[in-house]
Amino acid sequence: MAKTSVDEQSLSGEKYGFDAIRGIQAGREFYVAMCPLKIIPKLFIFNDYDIPPELRAQRTLREARIPAIKDYILNNPKDYTFSSLTASVDGLMEFSPSPSLGKDGKLGRLYINMDSRLLINDGQHRRKAIEEALKEKPELGKEMISVVFFQDDGLKRSQQMFSDLNKNAVKPTKSLNILYDHRDEFYRFVVGLVNSIPVFENRVEMEKTTLSNRSSKAFTLNGIADATLKLLGLGKTRKITKKDEQLVVEFWNTVSENMPEWQILYKGEIVPSELRKNFVNTNTNLLNALGIAGRLLVAEFPNDWQSKLKSLKKIDWSRDAPEWDGRLMINGQMQKQIVGIELAANIIIQKCGLKLSPERQKIEDKL
Repeated sequence: MAKTSVDEQSLSGEKYGFDAIRGIQAGREFYVAMCPLKIIPKLFIFNDYDIPPELRAQRTLREARIPAIKDYILNNPKDYTFSSLTASVDGLMEFSPSPSLGKDGKLGRLYINMDSRLLINDGQHRRKAIEEALKEKPELGKEMISVVFFQDDGLKRSQQMFSDLNKNAVKPTKSLNILYDHRDEFYRFVVGLVNSIPVFENRVEMEKTTLSNRSSKAFTLNGIADATLKLLGLGKTRKITKKDEQLVVEFWNTVSENMPEWQILYKGEIVPSELRKNFVNTNTNLLNALGIAGRLLVAEFPNDWQSKLKSLKKIDWSRDAPEWDGRLMINGQMQKQIVGIELAANIIIQKCGLKLSPERQKIEDKL
């Protein structure tokens, strides 16, 4: 076992003290401590930005990420959650077990010499966001965050720790983020939407952003959410009104009523896998195209857009239909390019009786 604690005499000068738990990982002693937020900016440092990556133990800070994390803390002071920071200590540490537990006790106090160099291996953006949040709301400084402390065994070890902590991390899918984000009003609305539109009910994949060949689902939650944003013309703010909500429900119900394949799906006359295999009109890209076309139709025909959508019945939604070649489909494969979605929207717009604007004609000319 690697020895990381030292005797009291060697910890000369001032030192930080934390309530902590001691453990062993890969033969090395490490500690999980509770740290007040107010000392986090003072406690940890970053590597210099101007040195080469091979001489750094972490990636450079992406300043653009900081405001969103800071706002998350400030906007949710009673309901924010942070995972642990992970740090290496290049200096002296001492763990003092609680007297009642004896020298091998796992609970106690961790002391770190103030002369030590503490380097964050994981969580540098959280650390910076905490610093910025404290400037606006100093009272947050009394709250705690857990920090995992390892002994610094040199640059190579720190680089390996960074790699190990990040290479196996799996980012949640967009659908799962929508499903679980109860703070976002738009996301809450969309989750409710898929349970209120008959053709969507029990036919929407709520976790994944792609559907396997054998999936029993026809749509994805992120596909419906993205298409709805395009219908409303909303950006990242995703502010939605009651009027918007009414429009969305009416739009998807109207689309459903006029989409022949969706109707046979609803009646159970075709299984989702066969529908996805032979038609384009449940694909996320096509849903986005519907959202774009819907926004323009509502704007041009505010009192009559529902009747315009009846023309959806006349569109050939087959994957091999010439309408989609070079737009959604290239050599029989569904494409993911934004221009393909816009080109598909042009087909829907024209089929529903709306002429292309000069801007949309420019998109068409790219075909």
